[in-house]
Amino acid sequence: MPENIFDLTGKVSLVTGANSGLGFGFARGLARSGSDVVVWGRRADKNEEAAAKLRAYGVRVMTDAIDVRDNAAIDAGVDRIVAEMGRLDVVVANAGIATQVPFVEMDRTTYRELIDINLDGAVFTLRAGAKHMVDRAAAGDPGGSLIVCGSGSIFQGVPTLAHYAIAKGALNSLAKTLAAELGPHAIRCNVIAPGFIETEMTFANKEVGEMIAAAVSAKAPLGRIGKPADLEGACVYLASDASSYHTGDTLVVDGGKMTAN
Repeated sequence: MPENIFDLTGKVSLVTGANSGLGFGFARGLARSGSDVVVWGRRADKNEEAAAKLRAYGVRVMTDAIDVRDNAAIDAGVDRIVAEMGRLDVVVANAGIATQVPFVEMDRTTYRELIDINLDGAVFTLRAGAKHMVDRAAAGDPGGSLIVCGSGSIFQGVPTLAHYAIAKGALNSLAKTLAAELGPHAIRCNVIAPGFIETEMTFANKEVGEMIAAAVSAKAPLGRIGKPADLEGACVYLASDASSYHTGDTLVVDGGKMTAN
């Protein structure tokens, strides 16, 4: 039998916002491929529900109730991962919200709430993970993969989501900087940019969600919207040694929608 180049056995992966939606999809893909998984989310009960499902794949799962708006909590959380799991190989910065407001009506509170979670939370999660990886590399064990959950809004304007696009666009640029800066330690950084994916968040307003889903399905060459499972493969690839020469890139997973516009 040929060696499975996507096997993640022995790796430890952190996924933020992992107890539902895209985050749980990323975590499930990693667990299915053999990675031990750390679930971060603000609700301990939901974290444990997600962990129970992930443990069915025979991997170790650790949970921590972390609010990524709290930099000190992030740093302490990564320290706990290393203490309990032994190492950290993969960080998936996924936690986020998506409030909608016309740009001319956007107030500072709405803007800052999203930026604090989607942008600053991701930045300081990536920083804490990268610090461990750099220290590990200095000790003779180089390598690691930083993965950012991006968005199609990096490339296309979406009305009422200016603050969301600001956060995702900034993270897309950051990924290229981290790829250049951390590459000498064999640490890679890439972005997965999903299209419209069916989650609790995108269908929080069922009527609006169904309207967008119909429009996307009509344009996407594959004729449907995405599901969290559709992102598992991209995440596993970027977490695995199969992508050891792939860094500073943005993988678009949108059913081909942008190619058809």
